[in-house]
Amino acid sequence: MTLLLFACFLSQEWTQWRGPARDGVVPVSQVPAQWPKDLKVKWKVAAGGGYSSPVVAAGAVFVHSRTANNETVTRYALAAGKVEWTKSYPAPFQKNSYAKEMSKGPFSTPLVRDGRLFTLGVTAILSAWDAKSGALVWRKDFSSQVDTSKLFTGTSMSPLLEAGSLVVHVGDDRGSVMQSFDPATGNEKWTLKMAAGPGYASPILVHGQIVTMTSQSLIGVDLNSGKLQWTFAWKDEWLENAVTPLRFENMLIFSGIRRGTLALRVGKRGPETVWTNPDAAFYLSSPVIDNGRIYGLSARKKGQYLCLEAKSGRILWATAGREAANAAVVSAGDSLVWLTNDGDLVVSKKSDKAFVQVSRYSVSDSPVWTQPVLLGNEMLVKSDTALSLWSLN
Repeated sequence: MTLLLFACFLSQEWTQWRGPARDGVVPVSQVPAQWPKDLKVKWKVAAGGGYSSPVVAAGAVFVHSRTANNETVTRYALAAGKVEWTKSYPAPFQKNSYAKEMSKGPFSTPLVRDGRLFTLGVTAILSAWDAKSGALVWRKDFSSQVDTSKLFTGTSMSPLLEAGSLVVHVGDDRGSVMQSFDPATGNEKWTLKMAAGPGYASPILVHGQIVTMTSQSLIGVDLNSGKLQWTFAWKDEWLENAVTPLRFENMLIFSGIRRGTLALRVGKRGPETVWTNPDAAFYLSSPVIDNGRIYGLSARKKGQYLCLEAKSGRILWATAGREAANAAVVSAGDSLVWLTNDGDLVVSKKSDKAFVQVSRYSVSDSPVWTQPVLLGNEMLVKSDTALSLWSLN
C-alpha cells in the first residue's frame, strides 16, 4: 500500500512553472486516456487573485495569491481542497498607470522541492517555506531596491532551482541583479549585476547555462559562476519581454509581441540568428514544442492559435483570430490543452496541417491567467477568484 501511495504521489507532481520539466509538456502518466464529453468539478474553494499558477507535491496544492495589500501562501489538500495552512505578509503594490487591466500579482509561480516551497512576490520578496508546516525558513526582501513605478507589472519571473542553486532575477527598468542562493540556507552563492532591467520571462537551463530575457536582450549565464556568457540585443518598445524561451536541437527560440519569433544558435563566436518570423508574435502565452513543431497563441489578429516549423520558423497553419487575449498551452500526449483568459479549456489534436478542436469546456466564470495543471484523471484550475479540481474521467 505504501508503494502504491508513493507511486500515486509521483504521478501527481507539478512542482514548478510549466510543469516537472519546465517546458509545458505533461508527462505521459499525467495525460487522460481520453477526454470526456463533460467535465465535473470535484471541489472548488475561494482563493486570492493573481497570475501565479498552482504547484503540486506529495498530495498537496500550493497557491501564491493576493488579498488586498497582502500576499498569501496557502497549502490545500489535493484530495478535498481543505486548507492545511496559510501564511500572509504585507506586499503593497501600485500598478503602472498603463497596466490598468493587469492584476496586482503575484505573477511568479512557486517552486516546491525537497520539502521546501519557494515563492517570489510582485515586490520581489523571495521566501522559503517549510512545505509541510508553513514555517518561514528564510527570506530575502528586495522590495526596497525595486521601484515598481519603473516596471509595467512588477516582478514576474518564476524561480529556477538546478544543481543546488536557487536563481532569481529582480530589479526595475534602471537595472537588475540575477542571484543564486543555497536553497537550504538562503546563503548567497553569486550575484550578477546588469544595466538592463529584468524581463517578465522565466529562465530555463540549457547545458549549464541560465537562458532568459532581460528588458533589452537575450542572455546566457553560467549556473555555477554567475558569469554572463553571451548577450543578444532584443529590445521591446515597452520592455515587455515576457515569453519563456524554448530549446530545439542546438537552437534557442525566443518571442515578443512586437518583435516576432527568433531562433538563435550559440557557438564559439556567440549567438547567431538562424531564422526570424515577424508574423508569429507571442505575448504572455509561452508556446510549447513537440516533434519539431511549435504550438502557441500568437498575439496577431486578437489571438491566433498557430503552428510553426521549428527548423525554419515557417508558419504551417494559423486560425483566423479572435481566439483569446491569452491562452496557456500545454502539450499532453497527442493533444494540446489551451486554457484561455475567459475560462475556456480547449483541447485540440497535434497536427502540422490545421487546428483540429477535440473538446471545449467552460471551467471558470472569472478570468484565468494561469497554467492548467494536469494530474492524470484530474486537473487544477486557478482563476482570479477560485481554485478548483476537475475530474477528467
